Amino acid sequence: MYHNELQAITKANRYRSRKLYDDDLADFSSNDYLGFAENKTLFEHAVAQVSQYKTHAPKASILVNGYHPIHEEFEAFLIKHNGFEAALVCGSGFLANFSLIEALPRKRDLLILDEEYHASGMVASKTVDAEVLLFKHNDANHLESLINTHNHNRIIIAVEGIYSMSGDLLNPDIFEIADRYNALLIVDEAHSVGVVGEHLRGVFDLYNIAPKANHIKMGTLGKALGSYGAYILCSEHISEFLQNRAKAIIYTTAPSLFDISLGYQGLVYISKNQASLKVEIAKRQAVVKTVLGVNIKGLICSYPLSEGADALSIQQKLIEEGFLVGAIRPPTVPKPILRLIPRLGESVEKLETLCSLIQKGSF
Repeated sequence: MYHNELQAITKANRYRSRKLYDDDLADFSSNDYLGFAENKTLFEHAVAQVSQYKTHAPKASILVNGYHPIHEEFEAFLIKHNGFEAALVCGSGFLANFSLIEALPRKRDLLILDEEYHASGMVASKTVDAEVLLFKHNDANHLESLINTHNHNRIIIAVEGIYSMSGDLLNPDIFEIADRYNALLIVDEAHSVGVVGEHLRGVFDLYNIAPKANHIKMGTLGKALGSYGAYILCSEHISEFLQNRAKAIIYTTAPSLFDISLGYQGLVYISKNQASLKVEIAKRQAVVKTVLGVNIKGLICSYPLSEGADALSIQQKLIEEGFLVGAIRPPTVPKPILRLIPRLGESVEKLETLCSLIQKGSF
């Protein structure tokens, strides 16, 4: 039925497939930034927490009877450590982003997204009645010009703390613009929580920004926290609205109790070990800077390839050397890149070897 479309995708060298990679490969590809996906102590703590309860699955929507004490306890921890009024657990980062973008913009509102915003938000933006605009990546001046040249009721701005492909940090001037125009500011912190900030809590922490009523933070459990799921931090008012309008919250089964517990254990670990984690992050950032000449602010190194380079072929040659990195191609990015994640789950020595191979073109 879709033979022609699949042939076109293959001809354009954009065909995707699932693969099982050898566990012996040094993993510099995954978003498991802190190596928690291999931490059996966190796993055992999560098992112990879930085992305390009669049920080990949520059973229903969070607004029916799927809300569980584990959800509530995790939300309370998030509120205490992030300074927001309210928290909502979600099944995934995609669902959390979809919930926010689908529900918040209404008729005569203005929704403005960074042009590099995650696909979940871009897809959700197609469902809204508001006027939807994109601003140039991280360009605060362009964002402000769009606000001043378009009629609007409410303004909703959507950005990321660290952008997943480029590794760019959010321009802090965007906070100031959102506050000045009383715009709702959605900050997707999927790739910044656990990686940046004085307490490794993301860009609010990094820029020392106290949450305001117009601020919304979305974080995932599937990156630095080594689990699966997500959460939204916001004002009580916004939380109340989302519970009544966000379809991806209302009409989905509540998040997995084990996954929420595992992510919770990851956050507790970070809060207790932030100093040592920051030292290990800095070591890896230094290696990438010294060997590849790339100054990364988080734990994403976007290493550019020539326009005609075969990213998949380069990835395969690095696999043959014992290293797994991401091979990212258009249309996900304008030009092919190697997406290198200097995660704490692999040693500094292995990272140095990998970076040397890439720098020398020894593949």
